[in-house]
Amino acid sequence: MPELPEVEVTRNGIAPYLEQHHITAIIVRNRKLRWPVPECLDAVLRGQQIQTIMRRGKYLLFIVDAGTLIIHLGMSGSLRILTRDNPAVNAPGVHDHFDLIAENRVVMRMRDPRRFGAVLWHQGDVLQHPLLRDLGPEPISEDFNAERLYKHSRGRKSSIKTMLMDSHVVVGVGNIYANEALYHAGIHPSVAIGRIGLRRYGKLVREVRTVLQKAIHAGGSSLRDFAHANGNPGYFQQHYWVYGRTGLPCRTCHTAIRQIRQNQRSSFYCPDCQH
Repeated sequence: MPELPEVEVTRNGIAPYLEQHHITAIIVRNRKLRWPVPECLDAVLRGQQIQTIMRRGKYLLFIVDAGTLIIHLGMSGSLRILTRDNPAVNAPGVHDHFDLIAENRVVMRMRDPRRFGAVLWHQGDVLQHPLLRDLGPEPISEDFNAERLYKHSRGRKSSIKTMLMDSHVVVGVGNIYANEALYHAGIHPSVAIGRIGLRRYGKLVREVRTVLQKAIHAGGSSLRDFAHANGNPGYFQQHYWVYGRTGLPCRTCHTAIRQIRQNQRSSFYCPDCQH
C-alpha cells in the first residue's frame, strides 16, 4: 500500500505537469472504486484551472475554483503522467479507471487493480470533508511533537506501534515507516505508550521525521503495486533496517531481526537494540 512518502513523491511528480493548467476533460471508465466516482466530475471540472495540488495524509487534493478533487490511491492505486501522443493514451488497460486531461496535452491516469482507491469531489473547505476533518497532524509538521504524544499516551495501554499507525494521532506514517522509526528510536513496537517518557517521545518524533524525509528523498519504496508518475522505482527499500528482514542480522548489533503480528500487521524489531 502506498504510504505517505509514496503519495508525496506522486504529488511531486504530477504537480509540475498539472498546476496552473486548465482541465479539458475527465474520463471515468469504472465508477466502482472504494466509493462510487461522482457522475458530475466532467461537468464540474471541465474548464477549471488546477491552482495547486496538496497532500493531506495519504489524500491528494486538486484545488480548483469550484471545489476540490480528492484522490486516494488505496492499496494498489498509482497515478501516471502521459502525453497525448503516447500510444498508451488510446489503449487504456483494464485497471485504468480514471483520466484527467489538461490543456497542455497531459493526461493523468489512475490505475487501481484492487479498486480500493477513491476519486471524490468536495465543495467548500476540503479539510472539513468527513474523510479529512478528524485526521491527526502531519508527521513532518511542528504540530507533531513529543508533548502531544506524551499527553495523549498518559494512562493508556495500547502499543506504541498501534499509536503511530492511528490516523487520529498522526497521519500517514504507515507500517513500513513505523517499523523503521521505532528501530532508530530504540523502542520495541509492543511497548505500552503509557510507559514511554517525554524524552523518548522526543527521539521518536525526530526519527519519524528523519525516516519519512529520507524515504521521500529516495523516491519512496518500490512497493508491489506502486509506480511513480514517471514509472521510475523508489529506492528506500534498499535502506531498510528492520522491515522485511526477519532472521537477518541487525545492521547495528548483528542479532537476528524478529517478527511479530500486531493488529493483523507485521512488526519487525531487533530484540537487543529495541526495548
